[in-house]
Amino acid sequence: MILVGNQRGGAKDLALHLMKEENDRVELHELRGFMSENLMGALNEAYAVSRGTKCKQFLYSLSFNPPPNEQVSIEGFESAIDRAEERLGLSGQSRAIVFHEKEGRRHAHAVWSRIDVEKMKAVQMSFDHKKLNALARELFIENGWKMPRGFVNSEERDPRNFTLAEWQQAKRAGKDAKLVKADFQDAWAISDSKTAFTHALQERGYKLARGDRRGFVAVDYQGEVYPVSRWAGVKTKEVQERLGDLDKLPSVANTKAWIAKEMLPKMKGFQNDVSTVQKEKDVQAEKERQKLETQQQTQKDLQAFALKARQQKEEQLRQERIRRGLVGLVDRITGKRKRTLQENEQEKQQTLIRDKQEKAALTTKQTSGRERFLETRKQQQQKYAQEKRELQKDTQRFESMENPDFEDRKKDFLEKRRSRKQQENIRGPTWDTDI
Repeated sequence: MILVGNQRGGAKDLALHLMKEENDRVELHELRGFMSENLMGALNEAYAVSRGTKCKQFLYSLSFNPPPNEQVSIEGFESAIDRAEERLGLSGQSRAIVFHEKEGRRHAHAVWSRIDVEKMKAVQMSFDHKKLNALARELFIENGWKMPRGFVNSEERDPRNFTLAEWQQAKRAGKDAKLVKADFQDAWAISDSKTAFTHALQERGYKLARGDRRGFVAVDYQGEVYPVSRWAGVKTKEVQERLGDLDKLPSVANTKAWIAKEMLPKMKGFQNDVSTVQKEKDVQAEKERQKLETQQQTQKDLQAFALKARQQKEEQLRQERIRRGLVGLVDRITGKRKRTLQENEQEKQQTLIRDKQEKAALTTKQTSGRERFLETRKQQQQKYAQEKRELQKDTQRFESMENPDFEDRKKDFLEKRRSRKQQENIRGPTWDTDI
C-alpha cells in the first residue's frame, strides 16, 4: 500500500478536494474529535484552534493507495490508518477519514489536526516520510503484494562492497534475526523469478544454493546457511514454483568456496589498509612525540630563565636592605645588620624551596603529559594489533571455506604437535621432527 503524506494548511481547499464528485463514490467514513458533522466544518475547526498557535501547516493529510487489482477491506484500511497514526505520533488527535472509489478501486484519505489542544502546540512531524515508507514495506510484505523497488532498502549489503569501517561495524553488530528476515522478505517481495531473487539476495550478501537436504537455501558471507522458505516467510511449494529446478543450483560447499574466493582478496585488501593506516599513524605519532619533546624543553628553558631573573631581582632587593656608610656602621653597632642578614638568609632559603617546588610541579606535569601520550599510543597499537588478529581470523575462515579439507589438515597438524610435546615432557627433548 502506497502511503503519501504531507503537512499542510488550507482547510477549505482540502475539504473541497476530498469531497468533490470526480470519483465514482465519495464517503465520509469518520469524524473523530470534531464538533461538526461535515468535513468542511471539521477542518475549519482545526484552523480555528491553530489560530491560538504560530503553526501555519496545522493539518496532516495522508493517502492510502493499494496496488492495482488489489482489494482492501474497510477494516484493513482502518488498521493501516491506526498504525500510521501511531508511527507519526498523532495518536488521540482529531481525525477525519474519507473513502474514494473509482473504476472499482477504493483508496482512502486520512486528515489529522496537528494541534495538541492541551499544550496548544503542533505535534512535531520528524522523519514522517521515512516512517511511512517503513510501514508501507510492512503492509506489502504482510499482504503478499509485489513490492515496488522504491520501498526496498536501497542500502547495498553485499560485503564485497564494504569498506574496512563497514566490515568492522557489521562484525560488531552481529546478526540481527529481524534484519536477516527483512532481507529475505524484501528480496522475495521484489522478485518474480529465480534470476531476480538470486540478484536481490546477492545485493544483500547472500548466495542462493542447493541445501544438503534437497531444499533451497541461502549462504551468507560468513558461511551461515538459511532455509529460504523459513526466512522469507513463504511456503515451500511457493518457493519451488518460483525458483524452479533445484539441481541447477550449486551445493552449499561449492557456494561457500565461491564466497571465499570473492572475499579473500577483500580481506587481504583490509589487511593492507590496516598496515597502511598503522604506518601513517606511526609517522604522525613520531612527529607528535618530537613536538611534545620540543614543547616541554621550551617550557623548561623558559622556566629556568624566569627563575634566574626572579632570583637576581630578589637578591638585589635583599642587598639593598643592607645599609652602607655611617648608618651601616650604626647598624653593626646596634646589631640591626646581623638581624637583616639573618632575615635575608631565611628568605633566600624559602625562595629556594619555592623554586624547587615550581620545578618539581613542571616536571610532574610534563611527565604526566608524556605518560598520557604513551598510553594513547599504546592503545592505538593494541587496536591495530587486534584489528590484524581479527582480519587474520577472517582470512583463515575464508581459506577453510575455500578448501574444505584445510581445517582437517590444520587440526591434524595441531594434534600431532600436541602429541609430540606430551612425549617430550615425559622422556625429554627428541630429534624426531617427523610430524
